[in-house]
Amino acid sequence: MKTSIATVSLSGDLSEKLTAIARAGFDGVEIFEADVLSFDHSPREVGRMVRDQGLEVTLFQPFRDFEGLPEPARRKAFDRAERKFDLMEELGTDLVLICSSVSPQALGGIDRAAADLRELAGRAARRGLRIGYEALAWGRFVSDHRDAWEIVRRADHPALGLILDSFHTLSRGIEVTSISSIPKEKLFLVQLADAPRLQLDLLSWSRHFRTMPGQGDLPVAEFVRAVQATGYDGVLSLEIFNDQFRAGSARMVALDGRRSIAWLLDQTAPAEVPAAGLPGRVACRGVAFLEFAVDEAQAEKLEQMLAGLGFSRRWRHRSRDVSVWTQNAINLVINKDPDGFARAFSTLHGPSISSLGLAVDDAEAAMRRARGLFAAPPHQAAWPGEPAIPAIAGVGGSLIRFVDGQGPAGALWSADFEVEAETGAAGPLDAVDHISQSMHYDEMLSWLLFYTALFDLSKLPAVDVADPAGLVRSQALQNPQSSLRLILNGSQGQRTLSSRFLDEFVGSGVQHVAFSTGDIVAAAERLEACGVAMLAIPANYYDDLAARFDLPEDRLATFARHGILYDRDADGEYLQIYTRAFADRFFFEIVERRSYRGFGAANAPIRLAAQTRLSKEPRAA
Repeated sequence: MKTSIATVSLSGDLSEKLTAIARAGFDGVEIFEADVLSFDHSPREVGRMVRDQGLEVTLFQPFRDFEGLPEPARRKAFDRAERKFDLMEELGTDLVLICSSVSPQALGGIDRAAADLRELAGRAARRGLRIGYEALAWGRFVSDHRDAWEIVRRADHPALGLILDSFHTLSRGIEVTSISSIPKEKLFLVQLADAPRLQLDLLSWSRHFRTMPGQGDLPVAEFVRAVQATGYDGVLSLEIFNDQFRAGSARMVALDGRRSIAWLLDQTAPAEVPAAGLPGRVACRGVAFLEFAVDEAQAEKLEQMLAGLGFSRRWRHRSRDVSVWTQNAINLVINKDPDGFARAFSTLHGPSISSLGLAVDDAEAAMRRARGLFAAPPHQAAWPGEPAIPAIAGVGGSLIRFVDGQGPAGALWSADFEVEAETGAAGPLDAVDHISQSMHYDEMLSWLLFYTALFDLSKLPAVDVADPAGLVRSQALQNPQSSLRLILNGSQGQRTLSSRFLDEFVGSGVQHVAFSTGDIVAAAERLEACGVAMLAIPANYYDDLAARFDLPEDRLATFARHGILYDRDADGEYLQIYTRAFADRFFFEIVERRSYRGFGAANAPIRLAAQTRLSKEPRAA
């Protein structure tokens, strides 16, 4: 199938949009009328620009309020259409979208609409053009693709066909199996869009909150399967009305669009015929390692903090200033080497987590899927002496590395590292529970699609977390085994903790890492005894905890003494403590899960307020 995207989906002027669309690898473009009217080149020149970019104009749209009009409005509508036919010929496209009328002048009746469209199709055919009729979800008389198809069927003209839009069908809850009755030759174009589930009128929902397939909550893959069942092999085109996209990077949105179609075709391909040869979504066995990029002075302080958390240095690189600190199943790489990717990353961002190593069954297959989904390669090639671990660019220019997870323990380090301790520390922390990444709000949907298309991850319900300076949107992702949990945080406020992190960090990145423990009280006592600076929680929180939950007084007192936050759901309990931030960049969380599935979202405002208070304190000289 050919791929296309509507110019209305992107920011910038028409020239910038076409460049972004071509670079993303689309075959064609839907030209939105307003983009032509506001452009300072003629339609003929626009058509030439499209072809010079290696694209084709798949559709001119929209033509509104045509069918069912009384005279003299009917005659004027036909005259208007003829002028648009002139424009189409200059653009070099043969297909125009006629959307179902919302005009207050329009008269109902399927036969009346069919007669109007038959006559218009005849006029179009004489000029070598075609008409595609689409049911708007909020159309006055036609709001269902089944009615639109009946009109097209009765009109019975070869130059008249149907245009299907997933949003108009799915937003109204129309059964997609009804598409199977439409002959494939009468499907002139298929448009795709996703959207979050919102309680809005259909027009507002469509005009402001559409997203790329895979970024919302609508069953777009089911819609595509129904279309494929007709034998349709024409153009799949994205038509995304979204205020955020039209204010963001055209390049990023276009790339997301191309990735979303690749993901959709992968989702809907028959099991025996994988789409474009893509391996299946990457199953992650767990976090193989986290790499911290620091200089010498920072490394000493970070190593003291890690020792206090119960880690010990087990491996040291044979030729570079890199060491591996371990505790049970956790591996933390401290990279203070003066050369290489990590040093370049820390120069830009300060002390930070520069690489995320994920244990997968087949690293090469993971790389093939990543490349097939247009994942970016690392911005900098590996330096001599760096491990040859397959990598792609992740959030904020960090690296995601794929580690073959079926080898023996320590195999990752044995070739290039010397053993300092035969066994790692058996401290109170067991494994990486989750990783939280902060990013600009307009990046969230992009990284959401990236992660869910590449990895076997599902979305949990998004939540809005109250920061003292605004709301933070938080989206959790996790795999079926809960061996990989990611939290994406985006803030539109300029003064929230997430936004301040982005300013300090100079971009997006990992803001905190949560480690699991089987006994959070013992862990808290160990950390306090080792001098790890922990986040203080106000007494008012524990007064409220006593009111919300039936907890023994001695247990509440223990929680208050150690700054332990508590939550409970239908499945179990969740206990959490936080360290203070390291160098105002990142911090650690310790969690104890007792069959609890969430992330303690109810406690996030308390934690954010406590961290905000700390951030206002004068820094040590």
